[in-house]
Amino acid sequence: MESVASSSPAHQPVIIRLEAISKVYGSDNTEVKALDNVNLTVEQGEYCSIMGPSGSGKSTAMNVIGCLDRPTSGCYYLDGLDVANLEDADLAGIRNLKIGFIFQQFHLLPQLTALENVMLPMIYAGIANRIRRELATEALHRVGLANRMKNKPNQLSGGQQQRVAIARAIVNKPVLLLADEPTGALDSQTTAEVMDIFTELNSTGITVVMVTHEPEVARLTKRIVWFLDGKVVYSHLTPEEITKVAL
Repeated sequence: MESVASSSPAHQPVIIRLEAISKVYGSDNTEVKALDNVNLTVEQGEYCSIMGPSGSGKSTAMNVIGCLDRPTSGCYYLDGLDVANLEDADLAGIRNLKIGFIFQQFHLLPQLTALENVMLPMIYAGIANRIRRELATEALHRVGLANRMKNKPNQLSGGQQQRVAIARAIVNKPVLLLADEPTGALDSQTTAEVMDIFTELNSTGITVVMVTHEPEVARLTKRIVWFLDGKVVYSHLTPEEITKVAL
């Protein structure tokens, strides 16, 4: 079942292509099909949210898209590369270079400053220290934390910590930014501020895909993908069409 809304007429390169993706846990009587023959594409520069009730498959889909989990069957093309059956080491490299992750709980290292936390992905990418520092500084400026670079996480508010996490996610200039409930631990005002950052990043051409259970957050994105029972029920809901779906 598809939304009456059509996709964007401007055809950009496809960043995410899921083809007949299924994810099965257990076997026989204990088998659970978390994803059931999912087909989905996301083009470069899109700003999408993934929604659905608990157990709908949205988190499993995010894990597959982020190369954190492998599908049981089907093909997953990330930026044109079939990654569904790559070795773990290759997947780790792709995650570091092509995907920026943002989570609800920030996952900052408490003993490191904001600047040092943002520099971490570049250490794994083998980038020289001077360049790491320059790029991390630039990323923190971009999220409005130029005056907090030397602060450790416990010296920052929740919103500021999430900004550090966003800076860390974009510092390697990934092709895809994945956010899993990025506003779940924030108050309404801080949520608005963080969503403004996502909107600004998307306006520069960064592809953003976000899992959220909050309709008011999803309405700030440009396209909503709705999961139910492991399937994509609507692939191109507009923000205005969320009211058509039972929440």
